[in-house]
Amino acid sequence: MSEPVSLPRIGDPAPDFQAATTLDNDFNFSVWQEQHWVVLFSHPADFTPVCTTELVEFALRHEEFKNKGIKLIGISVDSIHSHLAWLENMKHKMGVTIPYHLVADVDMRIANQYGMIHSGASTTATVRALFVIDPKRIIRALIYYPMNVGRNVDEVLRLVTALQTAEQYSCATPVNWKEGEKVVVPPPKTVEEVAERLSHPEREIKDFYLTLKDPKA
Repeated sequence: MSEPVSLPRIGDPAPDFQAATTLDNDFNFSVWQEQHWVVLFSHPADFTPVCTTELVEFALRHEEFKNKGIKLIGISVDSIHSHLAWLENMKHKMGVTIPYHLVADVDMRIANQYGMIHSGASTTATVRALFVIDPKRIIRALIYYPMNVGRNVDEVLRLVTALQTAEQYSCATPVNWKEGEKVVVPPPKTVEEVAERLSHPEREIKDFYLTLKDPKA
């Protein structure tokens, strides 16, 4: 087993890799990504109950992510044969087909590149790690969960939507923000910018440093 490397941080390039997946025996991450946002998520093991609920929910929401230009990809340290058996089980028992790649990482090479092995939790299984990767293959957000707590897919979709909105409109998003709501105008950097900011009656001005507006305005 290769030695773990340091945990990737926000702003770091996402490690590229080649591996076998349930949809491609010779999968190349950067080639597959093209110019899309990516949600890369790991699960501790195949045929585990919490992981099964997550994979099924991501499958049911797959079109929502796709419509926002987001690609989904899962990974664990189980074999491709185990992955395929698990997918067949979900298809027959729950009536759900998994439409996205599930990476087999038996030697833990990719898991170690992404810092998914936490020795305090397990030395042979990945924790519930999730990475949001932008079209330039830069890591924009990380979320880690313990093995016994499932992810919230609504929050994952909200997070990527917020990142896309902030990118498109050069803004920030406030607490509990949802798509269509007002965004935060970047803080002023000069006295002139303070005066200019206060001259927009259509904006929701809490104070000179906190102003909200429609992102498209």
